[in-house]
Amino acid sequence: MKDNTNTIRLFPQRWQVLSGSWLKMIAILSMLIDHLAGFVLCYDNKFIEPLFTIGSKPINWYILMRLFGRLAFPIFAFLLVEGFQHTHDKMKYGRNLLLFALISEIPWDLIHYGQCYGPSQNVIFTLFFSYLALCSVGQWESKRLSTTRMATYIFGLIALSILLRTDHGSYGVGFVLLLYFLRQNHIFQAAAGCCYLGSRWLAGLAFIPINLYNGQRGFIQGTLGKYLFYIFYPLHLLVLYLIRI
Repeated sequence: MKDNTNTIRLFPQRWQVLSGSWLKMIAILSMLIDHLAGFVLCYDNKFIEPLFTIGSKPINWYILMRLFGRLAFPIFAFLLVEGFQHTHDKMKYGRNLLLFALISEIPWDLIHYGQCYGPSQNVIFTLFFSYLALCSVGQWESKRLSTTRMATYIFGLIALSILLRTDHGSYGVGFVLLLYFLRQNHIFQAAAGCCYLGSRWLAGLAFIPINLYNGQRGFIQGTLGKYLFYIFYPLHLLVLYLIRI
């Protein structure tokens, strides 16, 4: 169905009941459960004992929690696209992403490698590179950047994400760009997004809450609420690391 903004929707507009704040909460909860399973509970035999089987594959709490965790990145990617379109200060938005990517790096390395330095980088770097790619596309759309230069910038950012081994890497940058270019057709966006996810197809379930989004900011308001959302990522990694040790 189409509304007066010519957006083709996956669900009727009356079903769109989730604000951006609720999407953030779903993404945070999904990420927390995923990391709790992957970094802490995986050492507890009770969580890896089979609950039931599907065919010949045993299913346990660890698998269920990691599957639920697959919802997080697609929702964060969607929120990044929304943020890019609606922010009044693109420089400040990008600066905040870079700042919290740097702040998150030590907790990321501690939880993954048990030390303050490691060979891979956290997912906020991927979101930062994705944001720079969106800025390049925006410059191209406004005729301030040629197609060749835009493509050069994007491939450079993808190469950088591979070189630095950022979480989700080039796959993540490509996914964000796909969401942006198909933002006017939610049906194609969801279908192409699920295809792009490939073997991670269960992450495509994230398009259900994404398509229940009503375009409203919601209850997370003001500077404090915004920065609490940013700080949750490094803080929860640090807390899980301390619990584990």
